[in-house]
Amino acid sequence: MSRAVVEAVLERITYANEENGWTVARVDTGRGGDLLTVVGALLGAQVGESLRMEGSWGSHPTYGRQFVVENYTTVLPATVQGIRRYLGSGLIKGIGPKTAERIVDHFGTDTLDVIEQDAKQLIAVPGLGPKRTARIAEAWVEQKAIKEVMVFLQSVEVSTSIAVRIYKKYGDDSISVVRERPYQLAADVWGIGFLTADRIARAVGIPHDSPERVKAGLSHALSQSTDQGHCFLPEERLIADAVKLLQVDTGLVIECLGELAAEGEAVVREKVPHPEDPADELTVVYLTPFHRAEVSLAAQLTRLLRASDDRLAAFGEIDWDKALGWLAGRTGAELATEQRDAVRLALTRKVAVLTGGPGCGKSFTVRSVVELARAKRAKVVLAAPTGRAAKRLAELTGAEASTVHRLLELKPGGDAAYDRDRPLEADLVVVDEASMLDLLLANKLVKAVAPGAHLLLVGDVDQLPSVGAGEVLRDLLAEPGPVPAVRLTRIFRQAQQSGVVTNAHRINAGEHPLTRGLDDFFLFAEDDTEAAGALTVDVVARRIPRRFGLDPRRDIQVLTPMHRGPAGAGALNGLLQEAISPARPGLPEKRVGGRIFRVGDKVTQIRNNYDKGANGVFNGTGGRVTGLDLDEQRLTVLTEEDEEIGYDFTELDELSHAYAVTIHRSQGSEYPCVVVPVTTSAWMMLQRNLLYTAVTRAKKLVVLVGSRRALGQAVRTASAGRRFTALDARLDGRLVTRPGDRPSAGGEPPPGGPIG
Repeated sequence: MSRAVVEAVLERITYANEENGWTVARVDTGRGGDLLTVVGALLGAQVGESLRMEGSWGSHPTYGRQFVVENYTTVLPATVQGIRRYLGSGLIKGIGPKTAERIVDHFGTDTLDVIEQDAKQLIAVPGLGPKRTARIAEAWVEQKAIKEVMVFLQSVEVSTSIAVRIYKKYGDDSISVVRERPYQLAADVWGIGFLTADRIARAVGIPHDSPERVKAGLSHALSQSTDQGHCFLPEERLIADAVKLLQVDTGLVIECLGELAAEGEAVVREKVPHPEDPADELTVVYLTPFHRAEVSLAAQLTRLLRASDDRLAAFGEIDWDKALGWLAGRTGAELATEQRDAVRLALTRKVAVLTGGPGCGKSFTVRSVVELARAKRAKVVLAAPTGRAAKRLAELTGAEASTVHRLLELKPGGDAAYDRDRPLEADLVVVDEASMLDLLLANKLVKAVAPGAHLLLVGDVDQLPSVGAGEVLRDLLAEPGPVPAVRLTRIFRQAQQSGVVTNAHRINAGEHPLTRGLDDFFLFAEDDTEAAGALTVDVVARRIPRRFGLDPRRDIQVLTPMHRGPAGAGALNGLLQEAISPARPGLPEKRVGGRIFRVGDKVTQIRNNYDKGANGVFNGTGGRVTGLDLDEQRLTVLTEEDEEIGYDFTELDELSHAYAVTIHRSQGSEYPCVVVPVTTSAWMMLQRNLLYTAVTRAKKLVVLVGSRRALGQAVRTASAGRRFTALDARLDGRLVTRPGDRPSAGGEPPPGGPIG
């Protein structure tokens, strides 16, 4: 196929893959007639730019003749119309279409020379003051530097947004870091995992069997395991995973792992009790931050349990019959025996766990604990892992509650304002939805509880474990263990009237839910996955609002077992957005790859970002788009914690639409109505605790959409095996970290991840 050159102006981007920069675009060749379709890695190309593209002609069976781009260079536009289009495309922060028109009307074909050589002249344009002029000049310089990085990265298919992040991290050193230390990118830059760094390393000539590559691959394999919830991997499994990933000799992997462990900075090797044979030991490998956190969490819990001081000492001597009688008069209800035990435990033991399913009275028990503690003038602090859960806790108790992150006042970088040296001013700390606490967050929280204060962790251990690594609540409930606990099992009469509660318990017991004759639990049967996806959209956008009067944005949440597939969160978000928040003339929108953001969209944060907001914005935080400024290239989200957070357009890969979210992402949240597609395409994900978690997110109404066969699979299939953790062994004394094993305190996992 012969090579060809096409020169044209980029008119619009039809599709762009955020991961590899693959783009479908329409260009104007200036020869009249229809626009030409071009496809290829048009990394960083902006609408309005004049492109000189090298490649070959091809044909698509549906879209016809097109030009396949192998590489391109940018040529600045020379005509007034081209310059106006170029500047108004969003290329320069602070210049939108209207501002671009005013600037070009003033300077004509000299516009780009003015911005390049003497941007101060822009102040002569009506509406542009000195501050805005200076910002435009800075943005022009920055986009030129970013463009150089993008051109360099074009050959290894790194997306535009990642190229921008590389530049923001390293500035003028970007190209030298990429050339000389490409694996450093995976540790420093969110969105660059080992696979992308490895592709870059290969392009800049780093050998396949380089020790640097092997060590980075080992760290990546461990990082992937933490994303799956594990705190460590057995050494043999880690070696096997790394050999498969890297395609190098086993001996080289063993040698490099030994060096990593000896260095002691990246990984820790340790012997732990064998999970299947307690009499045996297993050699395992941790990423250092997770080892530090596990050792620290066990030590801090033990410290609290053994503290000689007691800030609630008054409850060791009270007349409990009298106290509980007073409480019944105040709340208007008697506590059941299990609830009485839980209340006494929370107020007389330094650390306690309260668990139980829906309708068993956890909420009323927590309210009772708080009422009694307040009656003794105790300082009570309430928290939960998510904004929604914190709001619910505040409504329940009538006291202020916050997210754990806000409570600890996390600072940029992830350090907490409250820790062992500066503990929380609290006599009793109550944390709801504790099944969501991962190892790292639990460690930060427990460090901040003062000796003598009481800690009550409340959650449903039968739900899915935390999104992050660890199974903290389950480990604390392990027998025999030092942490006292009460499990509520009695379903109260009022809750028995609820089909949602009844079916949640049936599912948890491995029984098929009742799907007929209830007014709050329904199944819309549909065996075909694609049809089930379409039916889900119809149920959310039309049927439920029409019958129950619920708002599809505010009151209804679609929860899916997985992200991919015709009934997965990804596909459903696009369909639901078109049904609920369609494009409207005159309203701004921003396309990012295959997604479009509009004012009113439901969104969720998909990474921890400690630099945003008052105390960071965290993976799973939901919100709604309230503003979209094309001139400033900025989108505003009002989070579920009522905090306004701004996102530059280059940061929008931190946000995902949330009309549909995975069940894992729904943890800690509660919605008036949940709609759950249950299809055979998600077969490997269909497990009892997944369906149970989805159903227990609903306050009033559950609608399942899909096949009875898939529903039966979910109910029958017990949860997957335990995660690799050793917190229970550290707590019960089976595992004591020897001197020299424990790294220094502190530390966070790197911001990079296994995103290839």
